[in-house]
Amino acid sequence: MKVKDKKENVVKETLEDFEQRVRERKIFDSQWQLNMNFYMGNQYCEVGYGGSVRDTGKEYYWQEREVFNHIAPIIDLRLSKLSKVKPKMQVMPATNEEQDKYTAKVGKKILDSVSNRFNLTAKINQATKWSEICGTSFYKISWNANLGQVIALEDDGKKIRTGEVDVSICSPFEIYPDSCTRENLEDCQSIIHAKVLSTKEILENYGIEVKGRDINVYSLDGTNSSLGGLGYAGLSSSVIETTRSNSEIVLEKYVRPNEEYPNGRLIIIAGETLVFDGELPYINGVDGKRDFPFVRQICSEEVGSFWGVSMITRLIPIQRAYNAVKNRKHEYLNRLTLGVLAVEDGSVDIDNLEEEGLAPGKILVYRQGSTAPTYLGGEQVPSDFEKEEKMLLDEFSTLSGTSEIGTMEAVSASLSGVALELLIDENETRLIFTTDSMKSAMKTMAKHILRLYKQFATFPRLIRITGENGETDVLYFKGSDISTDDVQFDTEYESNDTISQRRAMIFNLLDKGLLEDENGKISSAMKSKILENIGFGVWEGSADLNDLQMKNADAENLRMTKGETFEVKEIDDHALHLNQHIAYMLKTLYVDKVDKKLEEKFLIHIRKHREKMKTFDEA
Repeated sequence: MKVKDKKENVVKETLEDFEQRVRERKIFDSQWQLNMNFYMGNQYCEVGYGGSVRDTGKEYYWQEREVFNHIAPIIDLRLSKLSKVKPKMQVMPATNEEQDKYTAKVGKKILDSVSNRFNLTAKINQATKWSEICGTSFYKISWNANLGQVIALEDDGKKIRTGEVDVSICSPFEIYPDSCTRENLEDCQSIIHAKVLSTKEILENYGIEVKGRDINVYSLDGTNSSLGGLGYAGLSSSVIETTRSNSEIVLEKYVRPNEEYPNGRLIIIAGETLVFDGELPYINGVDGKRDFPFVRQICSEEVGSFWGVSMITRLIPIQRAYNAVKNRKHEYLNRLTLGVLAVEDGSVDIDNLEEEGLAPGKILVYRQGSTAPTYLGGEQVPSDFEKEEKMLLDEFSTLSGTSEIGTMEAVSASLSGVALELLIDENETRLIFTTDSMKSAMKTMAKHILRLYKQFATFPRLIRITGENGETDVLYFKGSDISTDDVQFDTEYESNDTISQRRAMIFNLLDKGLLEDENGKISSAMKSKILENIGFGVWEGSADLNDLQMKNADAENLRMTKGETFEVKEIDDHALHLNQHIAYMLKTLYVDKVDKKLEEKFLIHIRKHREKMKTFDEA
């Protein structure tokens, strides 16, 4: 088969596969668009025939259709609580050996640096908002060769950079699994990432020119009724319509490694043009295997489905009922206040009465001998309105797990402090499944980040990390210093861990003497940690002396690799310096081809430390 025919077959098969996945996911797209409309306050809409989200009109012209949006504040409150999930990934050594400790230190510093430089907290909050509204969101962890420090210039003046990890957020509208019945990413054999890019972006990223068109970002149905001449059936536009002009769909199909493709397969198509067809680029899986660059996060799990369930999906029926009750109640009040006028046929000027009504002081002329216009008898507002309204408000709190304990005056007045604390804990546990999904996503994302650095950081690089106290830490590493198979990841979740609660716990530990050393004193390092954890870390500017010595030794390692030579200082802790220098040599110099000149510099420096130690011991 000719190369041209082969490429055309790849494009045709991929587009047909994408079309089938679009049809299968159609019902989920409609629900997500409906959720977005309800969150934004467009609550008089429904999923109509064909899966389109359409506006529902009034049955009568006088009907009130005001929106009393309780979904938005509920989701905002849930997001506030979920924002307490801190993206602090801890890397623990597998053993107490020096090599594992060094690996853990390098991994922790890299994750801290990535978190600071790319503001992972904001990205996690963005992904959480997508998962709360649509039920599912995705992190895409890739390697961007256009980021990082400039290391060289090509002949045409183009800059060559070191490259950096790039973390982006993908909405569920962009991801198409091979089957919606897969329950997680690990079960999927292939994933299609469909994104809308402008023709300019496609030209810059892929070097090809495509003809642009208008495309709805949330349904991927452009003004053209076909995609690649295959009769593409997209969704109709929703009440909220976001259309990009002069754009085209770029498909990235990721195929998991199999017998036919041991390293997996990646196909990239822009419009109808094949851009790339090769193996998966990233060694980001378990045991050095290649895998998808995606991490999934969900709000609540749906059994037998790839997609999570949003809280909004469960709240929509209650919101509709609440809007109906409030509007019917207001219509009833309008009838009571404005009244319903009974008029004998032909007794008055009906047109004038409709336009002006019965204004105060109005002179009403009616036909002699006829019955004067009268108001129909008024009624009281039925108590059923109040009962139903209260029940719906209670259902909002019950289903969403956001009931405010502070508003329960009748309950809180009759409960003890311990009982209230248990009630608060029970209220917070309703978010546990969502927080567990967030923590699992962070843990997997941390592994992807370290595995990408291990794969692409082929030469030494420098990172700087600024701590909470304003202290700057420097680390010099390369890919061989990273090992993700013998470290553990964890995250911090501070559900109820406020500053006041943390202070109370630390003060209790101080009273019991659990933070003192064997001599009954609190070390300077422990004092610094105590002040930091109670919110006054900046008061303690001095760091632990051992930590400063190790940082100084790491800086010397960096300087020696750059060719510098210097004398051993009198203030050096020679034992700690020796450990750091030897560990660096074992982890860096003796992994690849040994640089004899650099090795000799390190050995000379190490001998000087040993001589100083020997002189000190003899003295």
